[in-house]
Amino acid sequence: MLREIMKKITGLIFTLIFLSGCVESVALLGPMSGSGNMAQSALSSSVSYGVKKQTGKSPSEHVMEYVKKNNPEGKKEKCIEFIDQTNSKTCAAIKAVIKEDISEKKIKIAKIKEGIFSKSKIENLAKNSDLLDR
Repeated sequence: MLREIMKKITGLIFTLIFLSGCVESVALLGPMSGSGNMAQSALSSSVSYGVKKQTGKSPSEHVMEYVKKNNPEGKKEKCIEFIDQTNSKTCAAIKAVIKEDISEKKIKIAKIKEGIFSKSKIENLAKNSDLLDR
């Protein structure tokens, strides 16, 4: 009896040691059972592997680095204003970058608009016209 238990435990330990390198391929077994999309899982695993191989970091490590860079205070904000559960540091980082990007784009648009109006012959005609008061 004790001998059989020891054989099972030893077999289990050897199996775990030898199969520990197969973790990524085992991740595809769940979708293959029919409960998910195998192609999506395969693509996701391959992209993650490719990113890790090229950069040395996994996609989640890239996200964490992005959050630390753009939200050094670690403050939390809601991603969706009316849902309390979306309160996270990642949302705060994304919102900070979006706000900066929008303000820069507004300035660029205002400059382009001003340049167009200054060069526009139609706008100059309208200013000189008695019909429209601009």
